[in-house]
Amino acid sequence: MSDVKSVDLFAQQFSKLKTEIGKVIIGQNDVIDQTLVSLFCGGNCLLIGVPGLAKTKLIQSIAQALDLSFKRIQFTPDLMPSDIVGTEVLDSNKQFTFNKGPIFANLILADEINRTPPKTQSALLEAMQEKIVTVSGMPYKLPNPFFVMATQNPIEQEGTYPLPEAQLDRFMFSVLLDYPNFAEEIEIVKSTTIDSEAVIQPILNASEILEIHHLVRKIPVTDNVYEYAVGLVARTRPNSPQASDIAKKYISWGAGPRASQNLILAAKCIAISKGKYSPDIEDVQQAAIPVLNHRIFKNYQAEADEYSTEMIIRNIL
Repeated sequence: MSDVKSVDLFAQQFSKLKTEIGKVIIGQNDVIDQTLVSLFCGGNCLLIGVPGLAKTKLIQSIAQALDLSFKRIQFTPDLMPSDIVGTEVLDSNKQFTFNKGPIFANLILADEINRTPPKTQSALLEAMQEKIVTVSGMPYKLPNPFFVMATQNPIEQEGTYPLPEAQLDRFMFSVLLDYPNFAEEIEIVKSTTIDSEAVIQPILNASEILEIHHLVRKIPVTDNVYEYAVGLVARTRPNSPQASDIAKKYISWGAGPRASQNLILAAKCIAISKGKYSPDIEDVQQAAIPVLNHRIFKNYQAEADEYSTEMIIRNIL
């Protein structure tokens, strides 16, 4: 199949996926879009929202619609790295065999990832970046495709461990979930208080997702779009010659080169999800907030002036 036909087909599949997921998840269109884009780029996604906004249900629904193996790991203060990756046990023949942990699935839900100590959080780092885990010096490949979808509660801080910057940077997107509007909440209550449940039909499988990963990387990008994406990231760095005034005032550390890479990848995927054959500046702008939100670190002045990271990004845009 030609790349042009592949783009046309993907745009149809993307629309069907949203329809299937919409059987269970009401509203949250931007959140669904951003989560799917990160998956089709081969990236990991951090979902941030208060309890009860269907973060877990969203990820379960995506796993069903994409026909992927799915495991949920509930992060707790006493969770150990071996509880995630697995451990070696002595079998009846007095030989050590490796018992795989729940991380050996296509789609991992790391529920309340900030509720476990850094030692356990770091067990995900190698898996997210290298797609392998190492136990007793032996590397074990993870299933392909492999994605980590993590959730985080932004309001309950007691007993939590903030994610280190190195781990935050492993997430392609940081997606903020907000409350549904009044009409959406009525629909949610209607659909969840009856004795029936929507059935999600699979639209894509693992091998088709891998083909989409390759398709996204083959999409051509014009120089002005590359320059815009890199320039946008440079404007977040307070010590850069391109720094914006708002960055100099409110940002202590700006985004690194991985942000520029993810902006372009996301813009490519957003473009083909709309049936376009090349991304434009508007597609980069659409990806800016989820890509930059967790890569910009505010200073005390921003806190004092109650200036959020999203407000800073919108100002830079």
